[in-house]
Amino acid sequence: MPKYRIESDTMGAVRVPAGARYGAQTARAAANFRISGHRFPRGFIRALGLVKAAAARVNLTYGLLNPRTAAAIGRAAREVAEGRWDGEFVLDVFQTGSGTSTNMNANEVIASRARELLGRRKAPKIGPNDEVNKCQSSNDVIPTAIHLAVLEALDRGLVPAMEKLARGLEKKSREFGKVVKTGRTHLQDAVPVTLGQEFSGWAAQVRKGIGRVRTARINLLELPIGGTALGTGLNAPAGFGSRVCREMGRSTGLAVRPARNRFEAIGARDALVEASGALRTVAVSLVKIASDIRLLASGPRAGIGEIVLPELQPGSSIMPGKVNPVIPEVVIQVGAQVIGNDATVTYGGMLGQLELNAMMPMIARNLLESVSLLANASTAFNDLCIAKGPRMPGNPENARGISANRERCRELLDRGLMPVTALAPRLGYREAARIAKEAARTGKTVREIVLDRKLLGADELARILDYRRMTGPGIRK
Repeated sequence: MPKYRIESDTMGAVRVPAGARYGAQTARAAANFRISGHRFPRGFIRALGLVKAAAARVNLTYGLLNPRTAAAIGRAAREVAEGRWDGEFVLDVFQTGSGTSTNMNANEVIASRARELLGRRKAPKIGPNDEVNKCQSSNDVIPTAIHLAVLEALDRGLVPAMEKLARGLEKKSREFGKVVKTGRTHLQDAVPVTLGQEFSGWAAQVRKGIGRVRTARINLLELPIGGTALGTGLNAPAGFGSRVCREMGRSTGLAVRPARNRFEAIGARDALVEASGALRTVAVSLVKIASDIRLLASGPRAGIGEIVLPELQPGSSIMPGKVNPVIPEVVIQVGAQVIGNDATVTYGGMLGQLELNAMMPMIARNLLESVSLLANASTAFNDLCIAKGPRMPGNPENARGISANRERCRELLDRGLMPVTALAPRLGYREAARIAKEAARTGKTVREIVLDRKLLGADELARILDYRRMTGPGIRK
């Protein structure tokens, strides 16, 4: 059996692997773009198949494809969406900035498979350009597919993972509602706070992140399909984009709609930059939360040690018994990657010169990677660190998630200086400062110094220095 077959395109003959369903244009691109080894993510290929299937159905309604051809193209495109032909999508993500090569990759695979479904000898002519790509351009198909892929990844992956993480943090907030501990500002001791209050702040960050993602999602629902090359809609009937959007809405459940201005929708990638910015903010929130948890769990003897993390794996190849905060560290690394991806997407969004953005494959790759990383990190953060997670092979111990070291919280609180803040309304700021400095110098507690100097009686002092009451509003006099 020969290793290659000869196919031709507008530039002439080219060798194509004998068993490949793709054709000449894909083969040329595969030779040209040997850059990274990274291919488009599965979600993007799925979305591309959905766009092609919807376009075939709409072309049938206009009488632009006959029923047999439309049915075969539609079935082949749905198989692409389902992942059956992922091995045929061989192109590097770093390619022509419009994504034309991957659009043609899809067109060639779908055309070949459609002919195969109909029986090659008896099949009507089904070409990648004239039939599969009818009424379309790479310039409206590729951004439409990116929007669909990102929307599905947000709805099916990231938002549910963040919802679960928010619930896990909220549950811990309730569990730790009566655990009073030392608050800290500038990494220095501050007034008392409950561990539950700290967790409530982290939970609110995640909830606000979900809101930011949902807000950015709104503009992703506008699709440029129907604008063809520049936004004019040349070579597509009026209303083509609206009908394709309705078809894709039925197949995905997404409330997609034609772009209000197709010139903006093809020439700029602002909606994707906005979505990337929301993901960057989520990453910043998760890094903050993970860094706080890592710090509060530091120790176990020489650090803060106010919380205890599940022990998942040995932490050192040389220090026996060492256990590290591996999941918070994973989350922090993911956050750094997402922030870097956002910088790249932002730069890509700026390079939308004139009527077309020519950075779309890179934007797609980075944005979809960010969504996937954040979804997976949120799931791991909740299941393996925050809340009681599923028993996993090799890690059966996460029965409780994070736990509070109540004794350590009380010890540090009693030794702290800043509860003196509650004495300031009663004794004055200067006197309270003198008490704090004396406590720092002598090693005595604030309570011991006030009693030694007979500044207040024991009952009044106990009432003012009620740590639990100090975690709420009010003036202690």
